[in-house]
Amino acid sequence: MSQSVLTDRFGRTVNYVRLSVTDRCDFRCVYCMAEEMTFLPREKIMSLEEIAQVARNFVSLGTQKIRLTGGEPLIRKGVVDLVREIGSYGLRDFAMTTNGSQLPALAEGLRRGGLDRLNISLDSLDAEKFRTITRTGKLSQVLDGIDAAKEAGFERIKLNTVVMKGRNEEEIPDLVEFARAKGLDITFIEEMPLGEISEHDRGLALCTSEEVRAIIARHHELELTDDDSGGPSRYYRMPDSASRVGFISPHSHNFCSTCNRVRVTVEGRLLLCLGNEHSMDLLPLLREHPGNDERLREAIIAAMDLKPERHHFSSDGEVEILRFMNMTGG
Repeated sequence: MSQSVLTDRFGRTVNYVRLSVTDRCDFRCVYCMAEEMTFLPREKIMSLEEIAQVARNFVSLGTQKIRLTGGEPLIRKGVVDLVREIGSYGLRDFAMTTNGSQLPALAEGLRRGGLDRLNISLDSLDAEKFRTITRTGKLSQVLDGIDAAKEAGFERIKLNTVVMKGRNEEEIPDLVEFARAKGLDITFIEEMPLGEISEHDRGLALCTSEEVRAIIARHHELELTDDDSGGPSRYYRMPDSASRVGFISPHSHNFCSTCNRVRVTVEGRLLLCLGNEHSMDLLPLLREHPGNDERLREAIIAAMDLKPERHHFSSDGEVEILRFMNMTGG
């Protein structure tokens, strides 16, 4: 693996790319998108070949980790073929974030294709509550997906839980016990103010990582580790379990100083920061100069100068970024 040549104005090395393969999803999670959504037409999204070209050129510039995201990446037709292609690029870490609904059918193909790790969203263990949060999701399908991933040989599976007061904070202990019983890691995430929603008040719903950690500490001792996932999570271990508990805290514990990642949306927009609109549009370049890797690499390198020093998420629920998470790439 070559040394990364992508460095921003603040001396941070960028070696991690989150690559969205679709803005569509079979769920409508209340913190991610509105109930009624308008999705991008086919001609405005990158083809699988264009996504692979972007991935290949990031790897040639020293990227060591790629995570495929969405929307829900597993509803994109041909995604297993894309995994097989990117899986041949020699990445140190090749991962995917998914809601788990399609894993019963696809987990084995993804593992054989070279995918190393899975992050599976799980915000409730109560079927009715799960349905309310996801609007369309079926809990049993996701639980079957988790089991299918384990059976397929994925040794590194992490659950992701967005904690919201009045929604699911009382389930924190049960979710930790579930992760421990299954031998999985679990990360609790503060809700991010992306996209205008009317379904709940983000300011009132915000449950900080400190609050979550205090709830878990009533049941289990937590020991801070120096484990590095290559992302923003801070991990804790429990002395009596191999499962780790992680926290992603964009509000209460800004992780910008060590940010090593960028995102590419399915419409080919290179986002330099989750919480800002600094970006470069790669799609015209991909379409006007098809197959021209040199131009693409030059554009990616130039874009690093656009990466801001930090984001400024509001803790009162005020929306600063109008794009939804499904458009950002989860």
